[in-house]
Amino acid sequence: MLCALIMAGGKGERFWPLSTDEKPKQFLNLLGNETMIQMTVKRLEELIPIERVFVVTAKRYVELVREQLPNLPERNIIVEPVGKNTAPCIALSAFIINKCYGDASIVVLPSDHLIVDENKFRKTIDMANEFVENCDSAIVTLGMRPDRPETGYGYIKYSEIEKTLDEFEIRKVDKFEEKPDLDKAKRYLSEGNFLWNGGMFVWKCSTVLNLTKEYLCNTYEVLSEIAAASEEEFNKVLESKYHQVDSVSVDYGIMEKAKNIYVIPADFGWDDIGTWYSVERYREKDDNNNVCVGDIKNIEGSNNIVVSKEKPIVVVGLDDVFVVESDDIIFVGKKEDIERIKEIKKKVC
Repeated sequence: MLCALIMAGGKGERFWPLSTDEKPKQFLNLLGNETMIQMTVKRLEELIPIERVFVVTAKRYVELVREQLPNLPERNIIVEPVGKNTAPCIALSAFIINKCYGDASIVVLPSDHLIVDENKFRKTIDMANEFVENCDSAIVTLGMRPDRPETGYGYIKYSEIEKTLDEFEIRKVDKFEEKPDLDKAKRYLSEGNFLWNGGMFVWKCSTVLNLTKEYLCNTYEVLSEIAAASEEEFNKVLESKYHQVDSVSVDYGIMEKAKNIYVIPADFGWDDIGTWYSVERYREKDDNNNVCVGDIKNIEGSNNIVVSKEKPIVVVGLDDVFVVESDDIIFVGKKEDIERIKEIKKKVC
């Protein structure tokens, strides 16, 4: 049995000023009429029923999850009382899913990615699940074939083929690499055995919990105590104990140490919608290469990103600028400063 765990607790600061602490990017319509989290859940419909889709999020975003995913069962909203990075929230979720569905497999997914070929995406997950179901304690991650020397993503180095299922190769993972500089990224691309780490993986509840117990002993002990609480006392115990877990990413805390880990090289058209440049890649452009969202007039200008929430915006005779209207602020800057959004936000807010 396959369940989905969607991680939706991030702040999305690189999409400021549209993304805020109160309503971060996973709850925004960045690429179309649906929000990022709605797109994530919808693409799973043909593979996993909504009863087996779980969302882990921060307490402050629970109402947004309810509002945007009205068909999601209430029990499937897993609440982190305080942000402690990805390893504890995944382990907490594994305890809860295990209570509901026993030793089910879990596909862990970010809530803010773009997938172009959704049929192939679902088939890739299905093949990963088939391998995990027949290989005790295995983890299968999905690695994206790089088409450029990207410095904003982590990488996965792979080696020999472990197994072939249909047209999918399942390869042994050699190591995970942090975000590289440009020279390293170019080398990874030329060597041909490196993939982008999309943060998507399939494993069984028992594998999550056993590896947490082995590598994050304190976190496992705290979460075990929380999981043992009665239904009536669960939220109270969660609130009082969860802050004691280790704050560590699943990559650093578990993945980089795990032995039985594999990767499927994937090519279903993936992007981490991480900055306004990502939106520029996929939004429709006018004849002058401008991305215009909302009521925009772009006159004698090119290569601009202009986003209006309510008011009409007129841009005249400017190239390579970035304009975003939010509820609280209008941001105007050069596109070259998009990578400095978090730094700029700290100076303004």
